[in-house]
Amino acid sequence: MSRWLFCLAFVFASSLWEGLSPVHSVHAADRPNVVLVITDDQGYGDCGFTGNKVVQTPNIDALAAESSVLTDYHVAPTCSPTRSALVTGHWTNRTGVWHTISGRSMLRDNEVTFGEIFSDAGYQTGMFGKWHLGDNYPYRAEDNGFTEVYRHGGGGVGQTPDFWDNAYFGGSYFHNGKPVKAEGFCTDVFFKEGNRFIRECVEADEPFFAYIATNAPHGPLHAPQKYIDMYPEMRDNVATFFGMITNIDDNVGRTRELLRELGVHDNTIFIFTTDNGTAGGASVYNAGMRGKKGSPYEGGHRVPFVMHYPKGGFATSKTNDTLCHAVDIVPTLLDMCGVEAPETVEFDGTSIVSLLKDKADSSFNDRMLITDSQRVIDPIKWRQSSVMQDKWRLINGKELYNIANDPGQENDISGEHPEQVASMREFYEAWWAELEPTFSQTTEMTVGHPDHPVVTFTAHDWIGQAPPWNQSAIRAAAAVFPKKAKKQDLTHNGHWAINVHEAGKFEVALRRWPEESGAAIAAAVPPGEDVPGSSPAYRTQAGRAIPVQSAEIRVDGKSIASKTVGEGDSVVTMEIELSKGSHQLAPVFKIPTGEVGAYYCTLSRIGK
Repeated sequence: MSRWLFCLAFVFASSLWEGLSPVHSVHAADRPNVVLVITDDQGYGDCGFTGNKVVQTPNIDALAAESSVLTDYHVAPTCSPTRSALVTGHWTNRTGVWHTISGRSMLRDNEVTFGEIFSDAGYQTGMFGKWHLGDNYPYRAEDNGFTEVYRHGGGGVGQTPDFWDNAYFGGSYFHNGKPVKAEGFCTDVFFKEGNRFIRECVEADEPFFAYIATNAPHGPLHAPQKYIDMYPEMRDNVATFFGMITNIDDNVGRTRELLRELGVHDNTIFIFTTDNGTAGGASVYNAGMRGKKGSPYEGGHRVPFVMHYPKGGFATSKTNDTLCHAVDIVPTLLDMCGVEAPETVEFDGTSIVSLLKDKADSSFNDRMLITDSQRVIDPIKWRQSSVMQDKWRLINGKELYNIANDPGQENDISGEHPEQVASMREFYEAWWAELEPTFSQTTEMTVGHPDHPVVTFTAHDWIGQAPPWNQSAIRAAAAVFPKKAKKQDLTHNGHWAINVHEAGKFEVALRRWPEESGAAIAAAVPPGEDVPGSSPAYRTQAGRAIPVQSAEIRVDGKSIASKTVGEGDSVVTMEIELSKGSHQLAPVFKIPTGEVGAYYCTLSRIGK
């Protein structure tokens, strides 16, 4: 269905559903608004309402006390995979996102996000904070249906694709693709921008979908000092981790108060959830679960989920312990908002409105769900996996637990229930057989598109070579200065997977430091200032000089251009020709001990 036909169908359907006369636009009162808040690395046990007696989350606790709460809701054990399932309603491995780096954190272009669906349905859609599903066309939030985007780069502030020298306070973020200066702590900034968007939509009488995705409390651990000081009895790292969470809590409170002020509180679906198990709070409280972030055990992927919507009848305390997953959220929101999914989309999840109403629904009793943590270039069968059915958990295809009787997953009972193991293994085998043919469909970054003539790549997305995923690693140039001496020359085995939209001539610009740094290729850069917290900011690492002599461009394993790098050059440029279609691009710098990949590279189409 074309975008135009889909919108026409939606308007007609909405007029019937609400008993309205035909309209030419969707007004704010015609549909519920949506605010979806998801935090990073905050586990199930890192909230007061789930039993933590130390962390201070009064606003989230108050929200939970008047909302529908899911106590058996699951995601992926790490960042990008959870987000891909959340925004599409598809298994993470179906979307091409099974890692957080190395070209495997980019959402396939054939996926349809809730940003696209709600935008097509007449909503204003905003994304604020952490996207982590691609920093290049066609994978960015702004390419996936969001009409307003304010985000950092990569998977966190200060990671390799982020604006240079960002460190949780101040810095610059990408507003609709353009870097803009910011003031204040990153979480405060992202909520502030989300609240600005909400206010503008209400004033324009337009329904909105605000996706506020914080990078906190993901490390490095930084927070305004007043929040750290709220936990004097905790170790520094836990005090900062919890301080970051309490700062999030304050922002949740401010956003809910804004909704009341604007008069849209009752007609807004407000969701609070997180993206994986705890990264920093397990030593204090983990709700009796085994494992934390990255683990296939319960603590790696069971997270809080709270939904509040007064106009829809979700304004009193309801708790449901039925097994659910992030793939259920898109179909649930469409159900609640009266929005139709595109005809071409078939979700892996299902609407869980009945569960949020805490109604008995036997249709969920036999359902099986899968979560896994691949974190490799190509998925490996059974790797870090959990097959789930009701309270049964099959870990890595071998260990069986029933968390109703054994919430800490201490006693493997696979030998006592071979029929349950066989049933769950059979489900996984069918699931894997369906998805496996898609694993070879590499997400390629488009170059030469007329709407995106200039494309910048970073080492974060190298395939085949361990990437320096944060700016501390870029500064340290670890591959050039290994801790242990290497006898053989250094080689670069990585590449960027690209797809040339139209054959032509391109200018390739190779950099050791990002363009905004202004630093010369062979220069060292001084360390930057630290910020409050228990971790050093990435920019406090001194930037090492690399003795670059020349540069070379390889395409599909073949050298096609080279050039000497002059002293003081901040960039070296070459012209190349690329044929239409898929290619492996590998620009490198030649140094006395071998070669190192160009950490930053820009391709610009020439002549069009």
